[in-house]
Amino acid sequence: MDIASAQHLVTGTEESLRKCARDFQGVMRAADDFVERANGILEKLEDSEAEVQTSLPEKRIRKHKRQPGELAQDEPIANADTDYKINIHNVILDTVIESFHSRYAENAVLCSDVSCMDPRNFPEIREKGLPGTAMKELSKCLLQFDERASLETLQAELISLAQHWERLKQSLMENYNIRGAASNDEAGEGSEVPNESVEFVSRSCSKCKNCPICCYLLLSQYNLLTDAYHIIGLGYKFLLTLSIIYLVACERTFSTLKLVKSRLRTSLSQDNLEAFLLMATEKEILMELDKDDIIDKMAESSELLRRLLVY
Repeated sequence: MDIASAQHLVTGTEESLRKCARDFQGVMRAADDFVERANGILEKLEDSEAEVQTSLPEKRIRKHKRQPGELAQDEPIANADTDYKINIHNVILDTVIESFHSRYAENAVLCSDVSCMDPRNFPEIREKGLPGTAMKELSKCLLQFDERASLETLQAELISLAQHWERLKQSLMENYNIRGAASNDEAGEGSEVPNESVEFVSRSCSKCKNCPICCYLLLSQYNLLTDAYHIIGLGYKFLLTLSIIYLVACERTFSTLKLVKSRLRTSLSQDNLEAFLLMATEKEILMELDKDDIIDKMAESSELLRRLLVY
């Protein structure tokens, strides 16, 4: 599934939630049907005294003394259904809808821009070209890294890449390694691993030449990132580091954060916390580093470390 399709699904989900946000009567009817079915099943069970309540419990309302002529303010809600509707049902749905909007809807334009960089969309770009506003949001992001990443340059390089992609992908390309969650066969049959301890393994990916990773690696293999497609290559770097590409890895990072920032490490600075978190989540890369290179790098930071570490 591409990013544009995922964004459309998120938008559709948000619209559906907005339509049913105040349909409390529908929720009540569904709840009544559930209670009726549940009680029917419980009645058929032997030696079962359990029963699902058919209504919400009524709460005793405390009355406050008022002086003569005092106006009533914030009268408590006596009806249990109305209280649940206002203080629980509406609050939960409003929170979910606002979370959807703040996390996804505000980045809809950026998702639309990066979806244009998918090689599967190149035939449409060759036929119809790019809209005038396409890649505008991505250009704003890339200008932070390279002042040459203007909208015109980004559009021109993407159109040129789309036109030459069929010829470029006919060339030979080496396999590459990707990291992903271990499958059931790799983790062991019958093993149920919780989300906090999901194992990530490296796999050799065949050259499909139909995904952003293949596109970037192919440009890098022929040194096209330095001159011909420098800006669009920067765009692919930006795309491949977005959290929407590796959602499971992001969830795993937050789970690791609980282990790194424990009760005894609450005074960690932001820089040290980021360093420890990066080492904890990328253990595989960390173990591949040469210890001598790390020692030499540390020795270059000061004269004292040079005398202590370099023999």
